[in-house]
Amino acid sequence: MKMTISQKIIAHHSGKDYVEPGEFVFADVDLALANDITGPVAISEFKKAGGSRVFDKDKIALVPDHFAPCKDIKSAELCRALREFAKEQNITNYFEVGRMGIEHALLPEKGLVMPGDLVIGADSHTCTYGALGAFSTGVGSTDLAFAMMTGKCWLKVPESMRFEYVGRPRPYVTGKDLILYTIGDIGVDGALYKSMEFTGEALKYLSMDERFTMTNMAVEAGAKNGIMEPDERAIEYARERGKREFKIFKSDEGASYAEVRTYDVSRINPQVAKPHSPDNVADVYEVAGIAIDQVVIGSCTNGRLEDMRMAAEILKGRRVHPEVRLIVIPATQEVSLRMLKEGITEVFLEAGAVVSTPTCGPCLGGHMGILAKGEKAVATTNRNFVGRMGHPESEVYLSNPAVAAASAVLGRIAHPEEVVKI
Repeated sequence: MKMTISQKIIAHHSGKDYVEPGEFVFADVDLALANDITGPVAISEFKKAGGSRVFDKDKIALVPDHFAPCKDIKSAELCRALREFAKEQNITNYFEVGRMGIEHALLPEKGLVMPGDLVIGADSHTCTYGALGAFSTGVGSTDLAFAMMTGKCWLKVPESMRFEYVGRPRPYVTGKDLILYTIGDIGVDGALYKSMEFTGEALKYLSMDERFTMTNMAVEAGAKNGIMEPDERAIEYARERGKREFKIFKSDEGASYAEVRTYDVSRINPQVAKPHSPDNVADVYEVAGIAIDQVVIGSCTNGRLEDMRMAAEILKGRRVHPEVRLIVIPATQEVSLRMLKEGITEVFLEAGAVVSTPTCGPCLGGHMGILAKGEKAVATTNRNFVGRMGHPESEVYLSNPAVAAASAVLGRIAHPEEVVKI
């Protein structure tokens, strides 16, 4: 009765010794998450269903991050609904503007997600927390309402796909490039309702920030979740931030996988996803030279401290191209503070960038950098669908922070080495 890490976590939270792919279960939830778009819908359904009190005020997180700070009256009403519900229910983990951050960067940073947890969130990128060895997945607002009432969710146990990364990454090749390469290989439906399990010796070269990036984008391949077995680096991260005990799960040797793929990362160059899909991936050299109008460095995918350090290293002592707008959005308040203390914010400002307060902003076409008709942007975000960042005739190219920064300097898509050698 061999099980993968995802099966083991689901079994543990379902009170079972064994679960198999395709089985439906009710599982206990360690954390339920909502934001200013999905939260108000869940709150409405909670009340329609007769909910009076949430199952556990400490196991719900409400984060106004998509349209916050509020960009208009409608967004202000959404954020108010979240704020009032948090006050009414005495929700412990409500994060107001000034203390909030982009939810999927904020919650691990605050130690609210631990290895072995089962986490659901009314946002598709909830799969981010798999980098800590947690089973985390996005759900609809009605499922979230049920969880807020009962502390449980229903799941169909996913099959697992195993992705093994061997070798050592080349300079300027990051976790973003590995996941883009993988999505380019299998397609946006290549892991449909499956667990993407990432493993291999190459992962030891990746920081936690890079690992979060990889699991964050598992959903772009259609996956139910992305997950990594926690190693010492992940365990140390959890211990430094966490306030409770946790349980480590690992896949059994001989566990069954729908498919196993192996990638030699030493052969991978920085990757760029061309419009209008995350699987429309090309080597940066293939698209170098495409003129751009805007660069966005941020999001739940690449708005963490190491992302900012990487971009600042490229931009230090240089200027943003006069025909390009560079928008930098730290993922959390802690990232913003560290950027100030390390002089990173100064580097961006001196280069001619604008630095925002934490927000999802332009990633979903919200605010802080919407594209006009015909404009092209390089972004460290996770999606580049038609109209994702603005006008349906605009274009978004996805990249890592180093490529984004180099492109901002040259006014066109570029490999970082083109700038560093100048």
